[in-house]
Order: sequence, then C-alpha cells, then structure tokens
Amino acid sequence: MQCFIPRSSRRAYVDKGAVWEPSQYQLSRIMGPNDANIVGNVHGGIILKMIEEAGCIVSTRHCNIQNGDRCLAALVRVEKTEFLYPVFIGEVTHVTAEITYTSKHSLEVQVKVMAENILTGAKKLANKAALWYVPCSLQNVERIMEVPPIKYASEEHEEEGRKRYEAQKLERLETKARIEEVLPPPSSPERHTVGFSQSSLIHLVGPSDCTLHDYVQGGVTMKLMDEVAGIVAARHCNTNIVTASVDAINFHRKIRKGCVVTVTGRLTFISNKSMEIEVVVDATSLVEAEKGKYRAVSAFFYFISLDKNNRALPVPPLKINGEEEERRAEEGKARYLHNKAKRLAERECQNDATAHQS
Repeated sequence: MQCFIPRSSRRAYVDKGAVWEPSQYQLSRIMGPNDANIVGNVHGGIILKMIEEAGCIVSTRHCNIQNGDRCLAALVRVEKTEFLYPVFIGEVTHVTAEITYTSKHSLEVQVKVMAENILTGAKKLANKAALWYVPCSLQNVERIMEVPPIKYASEEHEEEGRKRYEAQKLERLETKARIEEVLPPPSSPERHTVGFSQSSLIHLVGPSDCTLHDYVQGGVTMKLMDEVAGIVAARHCNTNIVTASVDAINFHRKIRKGCVVTVTGRLTFISNKSMEIEVVVDATSLVEAEKGKYRAVSAFFYFISLDKNNRALPVPPLKINGEEEERRAEEGKARYLHNKAKRLAERECQNDATAHQS
C-alpha cells in the first residue's frame, strides 16, 4: 500500500489518480511475519530498506522535473539513524521522505518513520534518518547531473542545509582514508571474543537487487548489512537483539549486477547495554575478475539485547586480543562517548525549548 502527500504551498502533480509533488513522498506498508524476528520485532534492515526506497523515489522524481536527460538518484550516504522505538508485526509503518537541501549535484532527504497500531490507532515515531543522493544519467551512469533547486522556508534553513552538506562531504573523505582489510577469525575462537562472533554473508547481486542502471539498490545493501550485524550481536549475547542505531553509512563505490558481495561484521566496542559492530561490504565482479575486490560500503551498527518484556539487558563484556582490536575498541569508545554527549545535549535543548514554550 502506497500513498502520496500533496503540499498546498508548492505545485502538485497528478499521477494515475494520486496527487503528489516532487519534494515529498510517503510510503506505507503493514509489517508481516517475514519482516520480523522470532519474537515479533521488525528487522532494522527492513526499515532501512523502506527508508531508502522512499528517499530514492522522491529524489528521482524531483531530479526529473526538468527538461533533458532522464536520471536516477543514487544513494551515496546515510547519516546517523536512530531506532527510537521497536516496530512489531501487524503495525503499519508510514515512511515520509522530504527533500530538505539541494546542492548543484546532490540532494539531502530527511525521512521519518511512524508506526501505527491499527487496532488502537496509537502512533509512535519509530525512526528518523537523513540520506544524500546524486542523480546519475540513464544514458551514462558515470555522468552526474545537476539538481533542480528547491524553495526554502527561510535563509536560515538554507544556511543550515549548506552546513550539513559541507560536513557530510568532509566526513565521507575521512572515511575513505580509514578503509582497512578485514581478516578472517581464528579457527577456534574463545567465546565473547571478536573472532567468536565475527560473521560474513556472501550474496550474488541479481536483477531483483538492482536499479534501472543495473547497480544494486542502496536499501538492499543496507538490509544485508543489518542482517550480518544482527547475527554478530546474537552470537555474542545469545538473546533477542534489535538494532538501536546506525552510524553514517558511506557508499564508496557502486556494485553492479553480477557482482559477488561479501558482507562482514565484527564487534569493535561494547558498553554496558550496547554493542558497536563494524560492517563492511566488499564486491568482486564475476565477469571482470581482473579488477579485483574493492570496498563498496562501510558503517557502524549499534545493537542492544532485550529480555522477554523488551527491556534492555546488560551485554557480556568483549574480550580484546592484540593491539589492533585494542585500537578499534578505543576508537569505538570515543564514538560511544561522543554520541552519548550529543544525545544529552539534544535532550537539554528540547527541554529548554519546551520550558520556553510553556
């Protein structure tokens, strides 16, 4: 089930009886058993895939309102994504995507996911995300096309968007510089070590995974990454686990139809009740094997362990072996403390705003 949301402040279009406009789109779907784990929690990868689908649609539609070559929006980065509340089987998810900033060759799309209990009518904000796309010509996928500008509510909104654009551009360059090889785990690793829970998934990219360009869809890749991270978390805890958040996902290079992708996840840091899992996607072409393996995507996923009442459980500590694991753990601790301080600062700002309004 899909629906389109018009905005009276901008020009609307008619598409097969449904009203839509190029800067906003909403996708709705009821969650079924195939979308969830054995206790009924919807997989984070399913939500990520829906987020990307909505973002791709609104970006592609917006970029094709102008004359000239047709294009398709390609995902290049997902900012940190918080899973605020779990979604369950039987709930309807409403994924709303809106274009909030455009540069000459890229778009920022902010997405909100609302979960609705159709029996009680109760709704909750389950997820928020920000994604960046670039429009690629259908005639030549390597050609990045110009993006039609949007109208901003104020100069302040445009300036804030420009700052976000510059920040993500810099972080993408820094991430490329940190790419490193992932080694296979030892043959008989000790329980609660990095090697014990490290997991890999091998997937052949087929037509159903791809866009019109014959390159894999970003949402498909993110779903595979979440699955691998979930396996790592479950092996370490041996309990019910759910995705809590995802750090920035960087798409370094495209993955073409016919490639074999290896998705690998490994624990890097554990706090009292959360696990940081590094997930990388490496690709190899079956047709052009001489080009060798390359790093396509990388991100950090954060999982928590839950009891039967969906309350967070303490996580078994991670046993560190060697200097490399120690270095990654220290880097993970720094990210954890930074994210924790950022959440506290945002909460204080929200409380101050609420107090000011009252």
